[in-house]
Amino acid sequence: MNAPTDTQQLASDNYAGICAEAFAHLEAANAGHAIAYGDDVWTARAKAAIEDVFETACEVHFVFNGTAANSLALSAICQSYHSVICHELAHIETDECGGPEFFSNGSKLLLGGGANGKLTPAAVEAIFRKRSDIHYPKPQAVSLTQATEVGTVYTPDELAALQATARRLGLHLHMDGARLANALASLGARPKEITWQAGIDVLCFGGTKNGLAVGEAVVFFNTALARDFAYRCKQAGQLASKMRFVSAPWLGLLDNDTWQRNAAHANAMAQRLAKGLEPLPGVHRLFPVEANSVFVSLPEAVITRLHAAGWRFYTFIGAGGVRLMTSWNTREETVDAFIAATRQALGETTPAPAAVANSLDA
Repeated sequence: MNAPTDTQQLASDNYAGICAEAFAHLEAANAGHAIAYGDDVWTARAKAAIEDVFETACEVHFVFNGTAANSLALSAICQSYHSVICHELAHIETDECGGPEFFSNGSKLLLGGGANGKLTPAAVEAIFRKRSDIHYPKPQAVSLTQATEVGTVYTPDELAALQATARRLGLHLHMDGARLANALASLGARPKEITWQAGIDVLCFGGTKNGLAVGEAVVFFNTALARDFAYRCKQAGQLASKMRFVSAPWLGLLDNDTWQRNAAHANAMAQRLAKGLEPLPGVHRLFPVEANSVFVSLPEAVITRLHAAGWRFYTFIGAGGVRLMTSWNTREETVDAFIAATRQALGETTPAPAAVANSLDA
C-alpha cells in the first residue's frame, strides 16, 4: 500500500510549515534590534498592510493562535450575562475548550442548525426569540465561521441575509476567519465584500493555516468594540514581547498576493483529492468541497488499513466521517498517493501511475 509521500499528510493544514515569503520577512526582522511589545516598525507595517487588504481603516491586534483570537474578540463584544449565537459545528463550540466562555467570564454559546455547517437567518431568529426574560442569557452576537468547519463557504448573498437579521435584532457579527483566505479563493470575492461590507464587526483573520508559523490577526472594523483590547491581550498572555516575529511574517504573506496564491493552491488540491476519491466504491462525499477540506465516509476496515499504512487524518471533526485537509504546499503526488492507497485499501486494483494522473486531470 502506498505510504505517505515524504512527510506530507492530509490530516490538517496546521501540519504545513511556513512559506518562503513569510520566512524571508521573519529573517529580515531578526537582522537587528527593534522596539518591544508591538511598537516596532514591522508591526506597524503589517497593520497597514491588513488595512490595505480590506480597503478600510480598522484596528488590528496580533495574537498567537485562533482560540485566543476568537475568545478575546467575543469577550470584547459580550458581557458575562450575554450569549453568542453560532452553528452547532462552529469551532468556538466544538474545539476551543470553553475558551470563549472563559475569557468572557461566562457568555453562553447558543447553538443553531443549518445545512452544510452554515448558520441560517431563520436559526438566528428562532434562538433570539426563544426567550427574552431576565433569567436567560441575553443574545449579543452572532458568530460565523468562514470557511466553515465542514469546508463550505458562506456566499455574499447568505452573508447579506444574516447581516440583515443580525442588525434587525441588534446583534453584533463576529467572523472566525481561520480559513478566510480559502473562502475568498473559492468565491473570487474581494476581502471587503465578505467582511465589513457584509456587516462583520470583528474578524479573526487566520494566517497560520495559510503559510505562517504562528499568529492570527484580530481585525476590528467596528473600532468602538476594540476599546481596551490591548489590555485583554496582555492579561490573556497574548502580548508578544518580541511582537515583530509574529507580525513581520504577515508582510511576506500579504505582499504580492502570496496569501491568495497559497489558498488557491490548497483549494485546488482539495478539488483534485475529491475528484480522485469520489469514483471509488465505498467512498461517499459528505459535504460540498468549496475550500481546502474534503469530508468522506469510508468503511472502518479501510480507515484501519490507511492508518496502518502511515496516513494520518481525523474522524471526529465536523459532523464525523474522514476529514482530509490540503494546505498551501500540498503536492499533487501526495494527493495521488492517498487516492491510490485508498483504492488499494478498498481492494481495488491500482492502475498504473499514468492512468491515475490522466483520470485526475480529465
